[in-house]
Amino acid sequence: MSDALLEADRMKQIKLTGRERSVLRVLDFTAGNTGDELLETSRLEPDDLVGVLNSLMGPGYLEIEPYAEEALLETFLTARFDINPSYAQELRAAMAQRY
Repeated sequence: MSDALLEADRMKQIKLTGRERSVLRVLDFTAGNTGDELLETSRLEPDDLVGVLNSLMGPGYLEIEPYAEEALLETFLTARFDINPSYAQELRAAMAQRY
């Protein structure tokens, strides 16, 4: 088996919803974004965006700064959201997949 196939077997298969994909498309994978920036570029309603951010934070794909277990509607605009570097490669692969 080739090295590429072995690596693919080890990678976790991530399945994303359409809304998760839309948020990840506008998220800067290297520097992250504030909630305000994501709200402006994602064109989602604030409560929908918070729900998507929490669905990405649940399995650990996304991190929030300052640290919190979940994003809150009242505070997410000033928080910074970053891709968890441990999942960056898998998320890029999931974004490239066509369903």
